[in-house]
Amino acid sequence: HAALKRGYAVDGDQLEVKVGRYVADILRGNTLIEIQTGSFANARTKLRALTADHRIRLVYPVAKRKWIVKVSKRGKVLSRKPSPRKGRAEDVFNELISMPDLIGKRNFSLDVLLIEQEDLRCDDGKGSWWRKGVSTVDTRLVQVLGRIELDQPGDYLQFIPKELANPFTNAELADAAGLPVDLARKTTYCLRKAGLLREGGWQGKARLLER
Repeated sequence: HAALKRGYAVDGDQLEVKVGRYVADILRGNTLIEIQTGSFANARTKLRALTADHRIRLVYPVAKRKWIVKVSKRGKVLSRKPSPRKGRAEDVFNELISMPDLIGKRNFSLDVLLIEQEDLRCDDGKGSWWRKGVSTVDTRLVQVLGRIELDQPGDYLQFIPKELANPFTNAELADAAGLPVDLARKTTYCLRKAGLLREGGWQGKARLLER
């Protein structure tokens, strides 16, 4: 979060500015830039309130490349290996599903950052049971690999492959885009709520969707 905030800030920006009941990460003129590394559900009330009077640019990082770095309790690096999990831009719909109404708001825009990061983990017995006590002690930004700017509602249609037939099913979208079906459903749900897709009947038991 701190590294991304430093990366976005330019001369003249104000950091950690109180705006009404809330504190904005960056204030640039009438635009508020919010870095959100966690769940959108935790920020939706704030974002909905602030878009009433300000332009909001939400920045969401997705780890396209991740390294698992094991460290000792004193911070010495013991090993560094690539994580098999590779994020992609469409992962943002896992979060947007909690506030799809913002996609269509004039004052809302979104940057999806594809990043390389390091997760520093320590076998200190303080982690969750499913990690057998290993805890994540820090997350470090290595580099920004790319940025997808979503300024207008229509920009979100780039997540629907152009070669996909119209209408199409969620299963067909998943196949064409190489997505899990669950993520394809979240994507089309958000785009329907934003008015970018509409229901187009049924194909057997599968709902058809139209651009």
